[in-house]
Amino acid sequence: MFTIENYYEVSTPKKALFNWSSGKDSALALYKIIQDPDYKIEYLLTSVNQEFQRISMHGVRIELLEAQAKSIGLPLKILQIPEMPTMEVYENVLTETLIELKNQGITHSIFGDIFLEDLRKYREDQLGKISFEGVFPLWKIPTKDLIQEFISLGFKTIVVCVNEQYLDKSFAGRIIDQEFINDLPKNVDVCGENGEFHTFTFDGPIFSEPIKFEIGEIVYRKYEKPKIQDSSNTACDANTSNPFDFGFWYCDLIV
Repeated sequence: MFTIENYYEVSTPKKALFNWSSGKDSALALYKIIQDPDYKIEYLLTSVNQEFQRISMHGVRIELLEAQAKSIGLPLKILQIPEMPTMEVYENVLTETLIELKNQGITHSIFGDIFLEDLRKYREDQLGKISFEGVFPLWKIPTKDLIQEFISLGFKTIVVCVNEQYLDKSFAGRIIDQEFINDLPKNVDVCGENGEFHTFTFDGPIFSEPIKFEIGEIVYRKYEKPKIQDSSNTACDANTSNPFDFGFWYCDLIV
C-alpha cells in the first residue's frame, strides 16, 4: 500500500561515507555507487601515515590524494594514523571519526572490497559497534570481469606499490592495461585483492580532469616487527603468516 511515509523512505538517499584508498577498486566502486540513488556520498575517507603524510600502504603523497578529491568533487576526510599502529590505536581513531560523522546523519560506510571474507567481517563488526552499515558494491564480482570493466570505462591507474612476495620491482610504476594483465604471474589476482599490489587512479569517468604527476624514484622498504608484540597485532598486517618477512617496492609519484 502506498503511503507518504513509504514514498519518503524510498526516495530519500542514505547518507554515506566512501572509504577511498586512491586506487582502482575504490575508483570503480565509487563509480558504481554514485549511480545508485539509494546513497548520497558525503565524504571520501582515507587513512594517511601521520609521519610521512602519505596514503597508508599505497605510499602516495597527500597532495595527490587532495587533487583526486578535488577532481571528483567530494569533501575529503583524512584519518591521521601513526606509523605502524596497533589495531587498538587504529580502531580508536576510526571510531572517533565515525562517531563524528554519525552525528552528521551519516549511517553507511562504503568499501571497494571484492572477496576477502575475513576483511568484510572485520569491517562489519567494527561498524556494528556504532550502528553503521557496510556497503560493498564490488562484492563477489569476478576480478577478471572487474579489471576489464575498469579499463573499458576509460579509467587509468598506475601501480605504486608491489609486495615482493608476489611481484618484482619491474611491476612498480606500470600502467594497468592488457599487457600488464597478461604479464601477471598466475598466482597473482588481477585486481591485487590479496595485497599483491596497490595503485593510484589518475583518470576516468569520476574525475572532472586527470590528476597530473610525474613518476619519481622506485624505492624498497621492509617493515620491522614491532618491538612489543601484543594480541592486537598491527594495522598494516598483510594476509600472510608473517607479513614482516617481505618487503615492498614503491613508485614515488611527484606532484
